[in-house]
Formats: sequence, C-alpha cells, structure tokens
Amino acid sequence: MPRDQIIHIHSGAPAKPAFGAPCNGCGVCCLAEPCPLGQVISRKRHGACKALRWDEPLMVYRCGAITDAAGVLGQRWRWAAPVLQKLAGRWIAAGAGCDANLQSESGNGS
Repeated sequence: MPRDQIIHIHSGAPAKPAFGAPCNGCGVCCLAEPCPLGQVISRKRHGACKALRWDEPLMVYRCGAITDAAGVLGQRWRWAAPVLQKLAGRWIAAGAGCDANLQSESGNGS
C-alpha cells in the first residue's frame, strides 16, 4: 500500500526524472529513504539519507559517499574515504538510471 510522505526538497532542485531515465540529481530517492549504503551511513532505514549533499553551484543533489566521503565518514574513519569514494559509485548504482518508483508533487500549489 503506498504511503504519503512529505520530503523537503531544495527549491532549485530539478524535477524528478521518469523511472529508468538518467539521474539528474533531483534528490527525491535519497530524501525519501536511504539506499543500503545510506542506511549504514545514516544508521536508519527511513527518512532522508545523512550522506545526501546539495551542490549549490550545480543546483543538484549528490551522494556524499562519492562527493564528500571524508565528511560523510567523519574524523575517525576519514582514512577510509578514498576506498569509500571508489566503491560508492558501484554500490549506489550510479549511472544506472532513476530507480525511484515514486511520484513527486509540489507543495507550493503548482
């Protein structure tokens, strides 16, 4: 049964692409719930992934495990950042297309 969920998306984020279309950094999937890697990083199975990062110059969301691995891991595990960054793209299926079978609606009346 589908559940309604409110997620807060940056106003400059691109609209969610169609299922299977190339990822455009909309952030809907990671704001709704973390992927398996995000569950480990976030230590939760529901809600926004703590690894998600907003890229202001590009106006897109990006996985911090790839773009900010040291920041995601923190001081204690910073030494493992190069390994995480190298493997994260494969673990999150980067480039495989949108796998978020979600419907996104604007809450601003449009």
